[in-house]
Amino acid sequence: MLEHFFQCPYCWETISMLLDSSIVDQIYIEDCETCCNPIEIHVTFEKNKPCFVQNQ
Repeated sequence: MLEHFFQCPYCWETISMLLDSSIVDQIYIEDCETCCNPIEIHVTFEKNKPCFVQNQ
């Protein structure tokens, strides 16, 4: 698991999420730790490192 920091698209707070590098392409939804709004996360890994992370 890798910790990734990014800004919430709703409240603009910097938050972190643990990303599972064992799955190459992932799409999932997780709530913001601060404002509780749902954030859709798209992650692609290459050689166990995130090469693309998009949050909406």
